Amino acid sequence: MELRIENLSKTYPNGVRALDNVSLTIPCGMYGLLGPNGAGKSTLMRTIATLQEPDSGQIHLGSLDVLHEKEELRKRLGYLPQDFGVYPRVSAQDMLDHLALLKGLVNRKERAELIESLLVRTNLQQVRKKALTSFSGGMRQRFGIAQALIGNPQLLIVDEPTAGLDPGERNRFYNLLAEIGENVIVILSTHIVQDVMELCTNMAIIHEGRVLFAGAPDDAVGNLGGRIWQKFVQKTELKELDSRFRVISTKLIAGRPLIHVYSADPPGDGFEPVHADLEDVFFSRIAGLQ
Repeated sequence: MELRIENLSKTYPNGVRALDNVSLTIPCGMYGLLGPNGAGKSTLMRTIATLQEPDSGQIHLGSLDVLHEKEELRKRLGYLPQDFGVYPRVSAQDMLDHLALLKGLVNRKERAELIESLLVRTNLQQVRKKALTSFSGGMRQRFGIAQALIGNPQLLIVDEPTAGLDPGERNRFYNLLAEIGENVIVILSTHIVQDVMELCTNMAIIHEGRVLFAGAPDDAVGNLGGRIWQKFVQKTELKELDSRFRVISTKLIAGRPLIHVYSADPPGDGFEPVHADLEDVFFSRIAGLQ
């Protein structure tokens, strides 16, 4: 089973081209969709989830024509959008029961067994009677995964799932997603490089609606071998260095700027070679240097 996206394009009425001839093949397992805010990730996710129509292109899940068999796709889909609403005073257990009923699980005993297993899997069993409004950010995201797993989906889409989570909750969420990704297609849409580094064996980088890279993260990093150089500098030097070198990122370390530059040859001026990572891949691709 794989998801095939072919020549997908979408332009909004205000002229923004959110998707520009996007083509991807997404296999079973964890697949990272990496890009800055406004890159077109959410538009792509919503289109795959049949929540909006593209201007052109095709999407197939196995032999299923997603854009022409929307109801059948929805039976096989689990979706956790970036922002999702719930009835705040309803308990997690009752809300899952309601959503399972909407998904067509009419047998009360089967529904109860499913809900119990989902609460255990997402570590929410102890708070199943609590109102959702009392949940922390991490608990709320785990509930979001629980509702997305109703019906044993073949395709699971999660859009910016770890934004705002503390490190402990993020790790718990990573573990849960990794477990789910053993058996289904999981698309993780994010602008957080660490999410993709720790979870995904395949990925794509999208920017301004276009796919800049698709493949394994290790391959992307390998392509940068010997081309990333770093140096601690003074803040007053940043503008001048930016005009002389292909600076791809700047971050403060103990109050001092550390810059990474892209160069096929040693740039001199005190720069030292550094092993590239996925963050370097991301910034260099966004800057159009590969």
